[in-house]
Amino acid sequence: MAILINSEFGNISVNNNVIASIAGAVATKSYGVVGMASKSKKDGVIKLLKLENMSRGIKIDVEDNGIVIDLHIIVEYGVNINAICDSIVHNVRYQLEHNTGLKVSRVNVVVESVRVKE
Repeated sequence: MAILINSEFGNISVNNNVIASIAGAVATKSYGVVGMASKSKKDGVIKLLKLENMSRGIKIDVEDNGIVIDLHIIVEYGVNINAICDSIVHNVRYQLEHNTGLKVSRVNVVVESVRVKE
């Protein structure tokens, strides 16, 4: 699915994978984030996604008033989860609106797991 933008220069189509790639890159660069997460529908096990599969942990919905982004992440043990999520929401919204010109109405961050270092 793609988002269509009509401008004076013509029509612009932005694929959801582009939006997911930007959002995933911003989220994984945030302090305390280990990576993106994916939950297996078969057995409910959460796994850490590699960089090439990062967009599987991100859901993009297009509504009338803007884009809704759901990010599923794994965080490090001992970090302030609320502060991390606030930072991700702010940074993802800013980067997407700045780089694509699209309006982001909501960014939902779901912490799927906490990784404890051994």
